[in-house]
Amino acid sequence: MTSAAHSIPVQPDDVAERLAALGARYDAAPNFPIDSLRVLYDAGYHRRFAPVACGGDAFASPQLFCADMARTLRFVGRGDLSIGRLYEGHVNALQLFDWYARPEQRIWLAHALDAGAWFGVWATEPQPGVRIEGQDPIHLTGEKIFASGAGGLDYALATAALEGSERQLVITPANDRARSDVSAWRVRGMRATVSGRYSLDDIAIDPAMLLGAPGDYDRDPRFTAGAWRFCAVQLGGIEALLIEVRRSMRDVARGDPMQRARFAEAVVATRSAGLWVDEAARRFAHGDADAVAIARLTRGIVEQAGFTVMEAAARLLGTRSAFDGERADKIIRDLSLYLRQAGPDHARDEAAKALLDHDVWNPDDRLW
Repeated sequence: MTSAAHSIPVQPDDVAERLAALGARYDAAPNFPIDSLRVLYDAGYHRRFAPVACGGDAFASPQLFCADMARTLRFVGRGDLSIGRLYEGHVNALQLFDWYARPEQRIWLAHALDAGAWFGVWATEPQPGVRIEGQDPIHLTGEKIFASGAGGLDYALATAALEGSERQLVITPANDRARSDVSAWRVRGMRATVSGRYSLDDIAIDPAMLLGAPGDYDRDPRFTAGAWRFCAVQLGGIEALLIEVRRSMRDVARGDPMQRARFAEAVVATRSAGLWVDEAARRFAHGDADAVAIARLTRGIVEQAGFTVMEAAARLLGTRSAFDGERADKIIRDLSLYLRQAGPDHARDEAAKALLDHDVWNPDDRLW
């Protein structure tokens, strides 16, 4: 993406409103949402969470860093969940650079961000997967699937297998439309993520584009506990739907105590999910041993909040919640897909096993 001059800074609510207005257009004709990313660029979000040496904002503590990130992801999600998904991938990539990049890679990243580059993280692949082959030069074989922003993002951090070793992160161009195939991305929601296949066959890789050591990407607690970021985006979408329900409720519904009780239930579910997202972000920032378990539970709590608010929207707004062109309809369709993260029952079970190791009556137990 070509960089543009910074405009007058905008407030988070303004960002959300601009993204919402643009989102309706992308929903009707899915294309890579370049105009929405320009909104984020102009708002200063593009390099906000990059390493400080690469122009990222300085924060007084990891806790403030993650708190600000959670707030930013929520507001982007409020505007458009598709943009939130892409932005969360960009932020994830910037964090991976911060954790694992060598000094010369940070210099490269700073130049890429100066040019307005957007990044993603691609890990999902069909068998036999993406592999690093050859020695001089080395190159990639294979393809990625569900690659959000395929053919539109500038770069991706893609996982690739090394013979006899764990997965390795590779910095690869992601904007070659001839390598992307998004024809199968025929979905009810999240259309503007243009998530499709991207061929990495025969891409030559400079050793300087290998980020970190084998296994770094999958290392916990960062890998699993980092789920709080997409939970924050999802929470933003849930908040947007609740705002729309409140705005669009008819007087008849507002005057019905049963309907008011249903709205109150949706508010409680949303606020509760927000507390869990904030706590998951805080534990991640602290590097707590239970950050993984808390993040896994947060996934399920945010998912349930989404179900509660979508059901409330259907009952409080009636058929209006399903009409094409209505904001509530778009948010519901986006949430219906975005909440479908892999293995929710397994994640909850793994969290339960970890929680069973805690003494619930011990006031010194940090989980409680």
